[in-house]
Amino acid sequence: MSLADQVLAVNDDLPIRTDKPVHSGKVRSVYWLTDTDSRRLIQQKGYNVQPDAPLAIMIISDRISAFDCIWHGEGGLKGVPGKGAALNAISNHWFKLFKDNGLADSHILDIPHPFVWIVQKAKPVMVEAICRQYITGSMWRAYTQGERQFCGIQLPEGLKKDQKLPQLLMTPSTKGILKGIPNVPEADDINVTRDDLINNYQAFNFRHIDDISYYEKLLADGFIVISNELAQLDQIFVDTKFEFGYVTDASGNEKLIYMDEVGTPDSSRIWDGAAYRDGQIVENSKEDFRQVLLNYFPDPDILLNKERMPERFALATENALPQDILMQISKIYTNIAEKITGQPITLSQDPKSEIIDILRQEYQLID
Repeated sequence: MSLADQVLAVNDDLPIRTDKPVHSGKVRSVYWLTDTDSRRLIQQKGYNVQPDAPLAIMIISDRISAFDCIWHGEGGLKGVPGKGAALNAISNHWFKLFKDNGLADSHILDIPHPFVWIVQKAKPVMVEAICRQYITGSMWRAYTQGERQFCGIQLPEGLKKDQKLPQLLMTPSTKGILKGIPNVPEADDINVTRDDLINNYQAFNFRHIDDISYYEKLLADGFIVISNELAQLDQIFVDTKFEFGYVTDASGNEKLIYMDEVGTPDSSRIWDGAAYRDGQIVENSKEDFRQVLLNYFPDPDILLNKERMPERFALATENALPQDILMQISKIYTNIAEKITGQPITLSQDPKSEIIDILRQEYQLID
């Protein structure tokens, strides 16, 4: 079996029983179960949700996106071996740790396979909850151009690149295009202030104004839990993005939960501690892949300039990256996952067949 066969690149064509369109994102695909199957699984498995709660099968892939494009490699390699399993394993680990530390639940109800989550439908809060412990990336670029106000927070003068910030910063941005909010442009990923959230909490899908303080607590507490655990592995949790939503449990209690993924190399920057103390930045996250792409192509402005998107899409479509590059990224994902979880990441021989077999035999979701 070739390496390409061990990569799950296409994850929206599984024969999972559904009566709704499959939603396929850059990395995950979501299959909404029929009402009958949702009710059956809730009863059979004893999930802590309402009897009529909509459930979905969420399948991760090994695809890798960067600069809003999906990239591929030579030899028919349509993703990064081990990436999907590593991302899920890391999120599963942090979600369990959050629960053990008395934080909120997640949207995950069951984990049938390393690539698969069974999730409950949540009503998402329309905020990308971003937390930063170091000044780097887009914040540093804006800082060098003279910006000192970020999401209503004043930064001091004299900060250096990659320096630890004086305090943990929460710099939220919009999730999707929100309309009719004063001072907030109608575009995705727009920085907003805490006052924006408070004054327009319903537009951001918060149920109560007090939930803004609660989301901030969950964001900060979750960041600290992950940061402390990574510090024990001599890894630095630089910044991350969380997402939140509302669900109702079996007792009828509506609650704010974590959703999507948390603390992964896709949603966070993670630096090697020893290298940082030596004055170097060694990325254990997707940021390494971004830097590889910027160095690989002769005109990196194509990747950075949103006005050149047609050229960027052509670059990703027409260029098969050397297999060595994707295997280098594979090692980053699998190594950090194994460090965090203490368990090996094993490549599936035929992930799609494995998923189909499990969902047919143990969940009766395949006709």
